[in-house]
Amino acid sequence: MIRVGITGGIGSGKTVIGKIFSLLGIPVYNADTEAKKLLNTNQAVRSKLISIFDPGIYLPNHTIDRKKLASLIFNNEYLLKQVNEIVHPEVRRSFLEWSEKQTSPFVLFEAAILFESGQYREMDYNILVVADEQVRIKRVTERDSVTEKQVWERMKNQWKDEEKIKLSNFVIRNNECELIIPQVFEILKTIKADG
Repeated sequence: MIRVGITGGIGSGKTVIGKIFSLLGIPVYNADTEAKKLLNTNQAVRSKLISIFDPGIYLPNHTIDRKKLASLIFNNEYLLKQVNEIVHPEVRRSFLEWSEKQTSPFVLFEAAILFESGQYREMDYNILVVADEQVRIKRVTERDSVTEKQVWERMKNQWKDEEKIKLSNFVIRNNECELIIPQVFEILKTIKADG
């Protein structure tokens, strides 16, 4: 089983690219979505988060208070690191279990912080989706109804594309002026040839 990581900065369009791969029959594991589920369903994760924060980190309906968690860890690197050390190993385990059940020649692991978390080292290939900063800001302000300043705050917590390009096997340019389907097909062709 070939495992391929796919990532990109906020607003780069990595999820759209993941959907294209999915439409072409490649199973895609969305690490961010699965991490959110684990926060609510994994008892070990729940217990550890409660021990760090307090039971109030969960709402009365037993789901994580995402706004509260975000406000606590957003500008606190120590707490962010602690939360990541709880969640990332569980996401990794979940992905490995999931990928073993797939029957395709390769699978995609989509994660916002693939490089930052070190998870890229466990992939056979890594794909980076890039877009100009102004394009990304426009996409995120429209999608999330947030200000440009809020987008910049999120962007500064992610590695720069230049750093990620050095660690990537493939780069997809998604600036709305380049065709992305031919880029996806080229990657598919290369991975299938190597597999």
